[in-house]
Amino acid sequence: MRLLTIDSGDGPRAGVMTDEGVILLRALGKEFPDTVIEIIEGGAKLKSEIAKALASSEAKPLAEGEYTVLAPIPRPRKNIFCVGKNYIEHAKEFQNSGFDQTSGGQDVPELPIVFTKAPTSVTGPGTVVDSRLDPTGTLDYEGELGVVIGRGGRGISRADAYDHVYGYVVINDITARETQNAHKQWFLGKSPDTFCPMGPMLVTADEIGDVTALNLITRVNGEVRQDAVVKDLIFDIPTIIETISRSITLEPGDIIATGTPVGVAIGFTPPRYLCPGDRVEVEIGPLGKLVNTIG
Repeated sequence: MRLLTIDSGDGPRAGVMTDEGVILLRALGKEFPDTVIEIIEGGAKLKSEIAKALASSEAKPLAEGEYTVLAPIPRPRKNIFCVGKNYIEHAKEFQNSGFDQTSGGQDVPELPIVFTKAPTSVTGPGTVVDSRLDPTGTLDYEGELGVVIGRGGRGISRADAYDHVYGYVVINDITARETQNAHKQWFLGKSPDTFCPMGPMLVTADEIGDVTALNLITRVNGEVRQDAVVKDLIFDIPTIIETISRSITLEPGDIIATGTPVGVAIGFTPPRYLCPGDRVEVEIGPLGKLVNTIG
């Protein structure tokens, strides 16, 4: 199932992307919730009920231009969990860039490096990333696969980790590099408003199959900058979930950005930072293409 949050003029509402177009969930019945978070909380039972309603409903899809697509979860209830330096070649380019203040000279981390982005950093597809919030002029992109938690828990084992995944989403972990470097930590450089584009949709895990086979491509003004497969993660999705949940309770709707591959702006000599007017696309096959402009 492909879930979206859209605004057709009366505020954010949950929708489902079908082969015919977007159908508002409320059009299938007033008993269905209005938010993607509530759908996730409803688990497999609610998902099955929505699928049955879709199969029997005569609800018409919205016409293009009648709605705006927002981030699937426009305002997460908690910070977005993120994993740094989780592709080998990116770990090396980050270490060599001189911006890494975390590893003590170590190229590839021995354990997952976990940081967070503020919920207020989330923005949707088609929106403008506000570069004025990076006065240093060192704005960078990081295309990533996002994992959305379904069934929550603490102490989740690697073996059970995928049972707790509801679905997947495309994320762009926008970063102000000089701010990240100056503060010797990552939160402030990664959490300004609009610095977490997400979308266009949340695709449930049952539609993906082998998530490690997904290919991630990031383009800036049409030029391919990043091109990698998820199987190249240093710490795979089960390891990440096990690590975070060892002492932190994961809850339905929690989002984990799994890391970015080689090809970010600071990896070039000189760095190829984003500028106003640039168009950034992050595409992951069945999850769709996330497109934003820099303002």
